Amino acid sequence: MNRRDQERTAAELLATFGPAVSTRPPGRQRPDGRSARLNQRAAPRRGFARPGYGWSPVAAPLQVYQAGTHEIGGLFPLLAASPLPAVGARMGYDVHSGGAFYLHPVEFVLRSICTNPNMVLFGEPGRGKSSTVVAFLLRMMLTGVRTLISGDVKGEYTPLLDALGVTPIMLGRGSTARLNALDLGPLAARWDAWSTERQCDELDGVLGRWVQLLVALAEAQGYQPTVTDEAALSAVLRQLLGVSDGYTRLAPITIPDVHRMLSEPDEQLWSSLRFAGRRQFLDHLRSITDALANLISGPLAGLFDAATNFTVDWDAPIQSLDLSRLRTRGDQAVAVALTCLGSWSSLATDLQEDGELRIVVRDEIWRQLRLGLRAVQAVDSELRLSRAERKIQVLVSHKPGDFLSVGATGSQEVAIARDLLALCSIRVLLGQSTRVASELADVLALSDKEQEATTGWANDRQGRALWKIENRTGLKVQTVLSRIERQIFDTNAQLVRKPNPLPGNDMMATSL
Repeated sequence: MNRRDQERTAAELLATFGPAVSTRPPGRQRPDGRSARLNQRAAPRRGFARPGYGWSPVAAPLQVYQAGTHEIGGLFPLLAASPLPAVGARMGYDVHSGGAFYLHPVEFVLRSICTNPNMVLFGEPGRGKSSTVVAFLLRMMLTGVRTLISGDVKGEYTPLLDALGVTPIMLGRGSTARLNALDLGPLAARWDAWSTERQCDELDGVLGRWVQLLVALAEAQGYQPTVTDEAALSAVLRQLLGVSDGYTRLAPITIPDVHRMLSEPDEQLWSSLRFAGRRQFLDHLRSITDALANLISGPLAGLFDAATNFTVDWDAPIQSLDLSRLRTRGDQAVAVALTCLGSWSSLATDLQEDGELRIVVRDEIWRQLRLGLRAVQAVDSELRLSRAERKIQVLVSHKPGDFLSVGATGSQEVAIARDLLALCSIRVLLGQSTRVASELADVLALSDKEQEATTGWANDRQGRALWKIENRTGLKVQTVLSRIERQIFDTNAQLVRKPNPLPGNDMMATSL
């Protein structure tokens, strides 16, 4: 086959931008016998027979095509350029203009294109969500932006880490890695260098996160914590840390320590909380004590209730906490694990103080949101602080119903979950069914053309998506992957039968 046979014709090229184009039928005649013309031609086909007017002795054998401007842009690139600046990760091309499409959420905020750097992606399985996210992460590394995967439920990011020579942190079956949900992280190392005022401020923030985490874990098991529960947890955490005793260094604590203090309180604890006696304290806090006990002896036993035994390399371009081995323990266990990782990663990245931008990916966010009001409030808080903490929060989900089904209709958690979408200025809408597209149009106020793009054009090819930047008109963008990237990002590889692993390999995958 020669080179000419491999080249695409103009019709084939234009067909990649939309439906097949039609050609103008030759020899169309008017009833009076003259040639039918819509516009008066500016020059004869052979040009004017004068010097400098492009005269040709033979008429160019050109085929006339008829197509819309969004389709003809691939052949005739002299159209309006993309309204977004060429900065950041080069994702693909804008099919309207034919120009390259770049994405850098922080630069968009600095140039007043949008108000926050958060992103949310919606798309049915197999439409290219993961490939688009991984391509964004990989290409942002060229600009020096690092990434933390806060819970890789399906192990889709591990091939990228392997390709970059970074070992993911595996949690779950066969792994000896442990993560303390109440880990002090960088707080312990920097505590002595801070002034007393700074210590008080940071400690209040950390205790607030931990109380939020513990009540969220209790709420996930069906118990509705009260204000008294939160006050008791805060007092227990302060006592365990040694703050109330005036110690200069913070003592490391774990969830079993909190459970032991709640089940065996001393007189100072129950009297400071104004309980009439030890019996009343135990009876009032029995439900939340039992909820914490399930974390110690339930399906997540041994994962988040012991001291952290690995070190995160914050200088690596990407780090991932892989939860793919937890899938056999049920959705509830995975959701609780995502909540623990979210709290831990927030504390770790907030106090990193390396001055670097960091991307935090929250894949399968719908699992965490379904834990209840506290889990939704935790995600809401992270999104609101992304500008101040120099983070780009990336939420990945299938459909808006994942956000709106976190509680009863009209409930507080549904209202907050709906507002989460407003806190993400960049919305990437991949192919959807007609029903889901109607939900998207309602929640994101899409126009009819934009809704049609998500149900028609975006479904024709993997990687196609409507990009809504703030309230601007949606852009049709085709993400383009290189041959090597397609091999690394191929999530369908999990469907291919793999050879049986050698005995003992399962245990060797543990990262410490």
